[in-house]
Amino acid sequence: MMTIQRTIPPIDELKAQAKRLREDLRAKDVTLSHSEALEMLAHQYGVRDWNTLHAKAGNRMHLRVGDRVEGRYLGQPFSAEIRGMTLLGDGSNRRVTLHFETPVDVVQFESFSSYRQRVTGVIGWDGRSAQRTSDGQPQLVLRPA
Repeated sequence: MMTIQRTIPPIDELKAQAKRLREDLRAKDVTLSHSEALEMLAHQYGVRDWNTLHAKAGNRMHLRVGDRVEGRYLGQPFSAEIRGMTLLGDGSNRRVTLHFETPVDVVQFESFSSYRQRVTGVIGWDGRSAQRTSDGQPQLVLRPA
């Protein structure tokens, strides 16, 4: 079996995906039990079965609008509130809008500064952005405060 490398969403989103799969197939006169849909979904994520997928998904960061978070943005530490969040594409990434408690200087030159208090970035379910800074670090890293 070929392994598919994807970020795995939380369990509630996986169950919602399985439900949508069942509904889509039912519309095409294909009957599938919920457990069969969960097993098919597990295979789509490149794992053996639902139990394996469930275990992998259980260790995901769950964030909501209004949550307090901390982390690093362009290498600078911050504390912030999540002001907006949107699932993207297949659900493996989220666009988050953050409002920093204290503005963050996003420029690393001594002779110039540019402070931001609100930024938007894209993170995976691990709270890290795929985009990198010039030194190879994730542009945005979040964790619950």
